[in-house]
Amino acid sequence: MTHDPSSPTASVTPTVPAGRRSVLDVVRGVLLVIVVVAVTVALVRNWSDVSSHLGAVSGRAWVLAVAGAMAAPLLTLMGWRALLADLGSPLSVPSAAGVFMVGQLGKYLPGSVWSVVVQTEMAKRLGVPRRRTGVVGLIAMVMALLTAAAVGLPALPLLLDRGNGTSLVLVGVALVVLVVAMWPPLLNRAVELALRLLRREPLERPLSARGISAMGAWFVGAWIATALPVWVFAGDLATPGRSAGELAIVTMSGFCLAAAVGMVSFLVPAGLGVREALLALLLVAVMPVAAATAVVVLSRFLTVLADVGWAALGWLWARAHHLWPGRAPSAGPGGSS
Repeated sequence: MTHDPSSPTASVTPTVPAGRRSVLDVVRGVLLVIVVVAVTVALVRNWSDVSSHLGAVSGRAWVLAVAGAMAAPLLTLMGWRALLADLGSPLSVPSAAGVFMVGQLGKYLPGSVWSVVVQTEMAKRLGVPRRRTGVVGLIAMVMALLTAAAVGLPALPLLLDRGNGTSLVLVGVALVVLVVAMWPPLLNRAVELALRLLRREPLERPLSARGISAMGAWFVGAWIATALPVWVFAGDLATPGRSAGELAIVTMSGFCLAAAVGMVSFLVPAGLGVREALLALLLVAVMPVAAATAVVVLSRFLTVLADVGWAALGWLWARAHHLWPGRAPSAGPGGSS
């Protein structure tokens, strides 16, 4: 059988021996089970305290929280779509959603690139080269990490020294690193080097400053929307007397900082447990432990619900437009609107 250089995994990811890959998958699976069990046990033990706080969440907070959770995947989609168009493959919003939203569920599986694998295969049926979709998917992961870290920087002193100011220098250094990492010439060099190391053909065109900026702006908006449930829930459950500024830093920036740390925890799918533990640690500065646990549980629940809901809509559109392997592809490269 001949090797297909345009296959999704061959396009952008290094070849990993089957034995090593299976061991890594087993380790990730075991870690996921351990994390889920630990979180479940902790929740059960503290459920009486947590449940007492749920009734304190107002209807207004629920409406805002659901709106933020549902908006976040859509904003992320727009950033992914912007960079794909920048590389020469503009897709209509419905077409892009059919590819992106379904692929996003791959982040909950053990492994690091399942989302990219699914997206490359589906986008191919819309006329998008697999290599191009794969590169955009991996850049999206990096951009998501960088933008989460950028929004989360104000919470870093609170985590390191509880706001005494001694870590402000680290915040400045981190901000400079983030800006440099998104500098188009450097990012293009990194992509070019990665493709060369993987022995793949270079991209047909380089990433532009406009495309990178558009993706970054959409992703920042997505992180703010994702953190909105934490902020509004905490507003109802925080200890009285906390200032609005302190609450915003702890919840909005704190959530994004915790999410960034969770994203670099590659062995745990979707940062499950890691993000929650760090977020709870930050939240106890403004509310009791039980209330912080309630906020963490509710925000994660809404995040998963939004991902599944959007994926279901994307799947219905993709199925109707034949984006699945073995079915007739859509007629145009952008799909029908």
